[in-house]
Amino acid sequence: MHIAEGFLPPAHAVAWGVASAPFVVHGARSLVRDVREHPESTLLLGASGAFTFVLSALKLPSVTGSCSHPTGTGLGAILFRPPVMAVLGTITLLFQALLLAHGGLTTLGANVFSMAIVGPWAGYAVYRLLRRYDLPLMGAVLCAAFVADLSTYCVTSVQLALAFPDPGSGFLGALGKFGSIFAVTQIPLAVSEGLLTVLVMRLLVQSSKGELTRLGVLVASAAGKKRAESAESAQAVAR
Repeated sequence: MHIAEGFLPPAHAVAWGVASAPFVVHGARSLVRDVREHPESTLLLGASGAFTFVLSALKLPSVTGSCSHPTGTGLGAILFRPPVMAVLGTITLLFQALLLAHGGLTTLGANVFSMAIVGPWAGYAVYRLLRRYDLPLMGAVLCAAFVADLSTYCVTSVQLALAFPDPGSGFLGALGKFGSIFAVTQIPLAVSEGLLTVLVMRLLVQSSKGELTRLGVLVASAAGKKRAESAESAQAVAR
């Protein structure tokens, strides 16, 4: 990830584009609704997109026709949920393909599916599971970012193995080869991304505590809930 321009057979490129499209459309609707209902979230939303763009633009050569890099999707998935990240990730990948020759237009659907869809959903699922069992916030963030990154590369390995099965051992043999090569660079990168995401989340807790509480990342205290309810009542009376 990103898979390079023209590297996938046309049928595979089209199939991954079709598979990604419903998630992106659903995410666009969710994004429009969220911005309309909570315009104050625009700044944090932009910061999440920028975090994804910057991290995923850092690339290291890896499997032929692909590369290794952080993804940056775990943070946005935690803050705004995976459907929104499908849109932010797609925008990121499109701009990188057009401006940085990183990825490509023909492989956009495959890259979106791995980085903007599977990665955020996997990371968010881990985050919700760990928070349900009362793991501290930063521990859950670390694990979510790690899983979001690593799952992206697992899917990319599957995509490449489907497109280029091993002549002798077929799909499974190719999957083992692609996965083992990715692992050399990607596991350390996933750990590093997890630690960086924790650092960013700590800064957000200090600077945007109210917004994180509204998004459900932080739990409001009883007093805070009472003040919020009073404010909502006042706004309702004013209307």
